[in-house]
Amino acid sequence: MESLKTVMQGVAVQLVISRTYSLSVCMSLRYEPTDPYVVRAVFFTDTDEPVEWVLGRDLLADGLGSSAGCGDIRIWRAVGRGDQVMYIVLGSPAGTALLEVPMQDVRTFLENTEALVPRGTESGHIDWNLELANLFPKG
Repeated sequence: MESLKTVMQGVAVQLVISRTYSLSVCMSLRYEPTDPYVVRAVFFTDTDEPVEWVLGRDLLADGLGSSAGCGDIRIWRAVGRGDQVMYIVLGSPAGTALLEVPMQDVRTFLENTEALVPRGTESGHIDWNLELANLFPKG
């Protein structure tokens, strides 16, 4: 199987606390062609350990154009802000986070991932023998 590079991009986002208060947070987006359907988003704050979320690449791309997702992860464009900002809601038993994210950073990141693995060709980048081997117990 051919080796493809990893796409990584840092993004400055705002963790929305209330209508009038938000915290700056660094989000690192990472895409591995060997796991072609997902984007890993790692969030860094001054006080906590980094937190990682696994997002569907299609979900993130769909969120650039309209509302996408349901349940734990929802994405939509900010009304009245043109193509500048999108919102991502991440929900877990520990709580819910509302993130304000620059759309151009996400768009650039996704364009870079699609240059490596075009949407619709993901299954051709999976090592199916390895996946099958992981389904069955060893020995």
